[in-house]
Amino acid sequence: MKLFSKAQIYEGDKLTVERLNISSTQLMEQAGTQLFNWIHTRMQGAQVPIHVFCGIGNNGGNGLVMARHLITHGYHVITYIVNYSDKRSKDFLEHYDQIKNVTKKWPVMLSCEDDFSEIQIGGDDIIVDAVFGIGFNRAAKPWVAQLFQKFKASKAFTLAIDIPSGLYTDEAITDDKAVVYANYTLSFQSPKLVFFLPETAKFIGQWEVIDVGIDRQYLKETKTEVELIGKHEVLPLYKPREKFSHKGNFGHVLILGGSYGKIGAVQLASKAALSAGAGLVTAYVPECGYHSLQTAIPEVMVITDASEKEISNIEFDLEPSVIGIGVGLGTSEATVKTFEAFLKQNSVPLVIDADGLNILAQHQDLLQYLPKGTVLTPHPKELERLIGAWKGDFEKLEKVKTFSKTHEVIVLIKGANSITVDQDKLYINTTGNPGMATGGVGDVLTGVISGLIVQGYSPLAATIFAVYLHGKSADISLEDYGYQSLIASHIIETLGEAYIDLFKQPEQPKVEEAPKK
Repeated sequence: MKLFSKAQIYEGDKLTVERLNISSTQLMEQAGTQLFNWIHTRMQGAQVPIHVFCGIGNNGGNGLVMARHLITHGYHVITYIVNYSDKRSKDFLEHYDQIKNVTKKWPVMLSCEDDFSEIQIGGDDIIVDAVFGIGFNRAAKPWVAQLFQKFKASKAFTLAIDIPSGLYTDEAITDDKAVVYANYTLSFQSPKLVFFLPETAKFIGQWEVIDVGIDRQYLKETKTEVELIGKHEVLPLYKPREKFSHKGNFGHVLILGGSYGKIGAVQLASKAALSAGAGLVTAYVPECGYHSLQTAIPEVMVITDASEKEISNIEFDLEPSVIGIGVGLGTSEATVKTFEAFLKQNSVPLVIDADGLNILAQHQDLLQYLPKGTVLTPHPKELERLIGAWKGDFEKLEKVKTFSKTHEVIVLIKGANSITVDQDKLYINTTGNPGMATGGVGDVLTGVISGLIVQGYSPLAATIFAVYLHGKSADISLEDYGYQSLIASHIIETLGEAYIDLFKQPEQPKVEEAPKK
């Protein structure tokens, strides 16, 4: 799914008005009507107090249209105008005039804290937040922030229109108290990037996209910087297998890592690569890992370093199609030296994780030796070591994009919504759950990415697909283990089910047969 920027949404509105030969006021009517339809379908006339707070711009106009339809359908509606400026949008004013024609009580005007201090909002009421929209570009006035805090304190169900008021679409916030905490957000035409970032996702609640009628051709043809990755996006990436294929068709993965006490990381990555579909997997480990690997995963071949406890001299007589390196590797002086020597002579595609990333962070001159399209998979602290600290999520993304372009690498920012960064393009994953916050899960992902690259997927496609499968497998395992008991091995066990799920059709509702007479 494309995630349109603020500028693209504005351009889409403009083109829609021109191509459909309608006014911007009519387009706003369409949007507000869709909002009404959404809430009417769910409430079916229930007489719950609905407090609609409208700003004085276009998002406020959307709220006025919805409020008008709710009133004419007999709902218990109280409409408020949050009068935060002297300026009014033209479309807001037109719909403000219309709502006055359907209600005996005009909207309540709020211009300071005293105006809303006596407003009573019950915990069972509904608040509709249509104060600011995507055009919000300056800090909310203190009294408006106090109003938002009143929303939160009321415990009422809060429905945000397009985006919770107080959030910017393209920069970090500075004051949590000046933002609406929504239980549900109805986003126009596409979700917003801020819905998926660590610092801002908490304001969104659940979200849903509302089609407000922006021109279809424009939506189809417009390229976006950000894409949301779900089943429909990864299905076209899937490579089916030919009947007469054999293991040689699906490549040879080398998982290079491990140190004394951390051989398990190599076991997880190796088994994950096999379960993702690699034809052959070899593990390169210190001598101390030989017996455990041969016993734990008989399908994996093992090469050992001359050193008992660490990787000290990388030498192998095979031709892997991809090398996953860094899991459990350690950062001893001998390991760092052999890692450096390895990078300088290697030309095989790489997936680098864990201590491989930590070594690169400490020796950034080695970045020049990475093959084009190398995949780096840092968690937040590893990322900070690589690119330096950041002041907010947007600065972080800009720094990662610059890093990706400078070194021609793919960077996977691991997290609740893992983001794959390929130069200026972002791919946000939608699978996974908090049960994945446990040791070894990243090692599994390194194996899955390596196992897909080796089958002929491009590094970018492999990363996007692997992150989806990895998260989906965890979601499937969650049903049996719950958040607390989910471990990395469970994700490997259900990778096959994650593949199968790609081709499952949604369950259709059962139709009850009429009783026979």
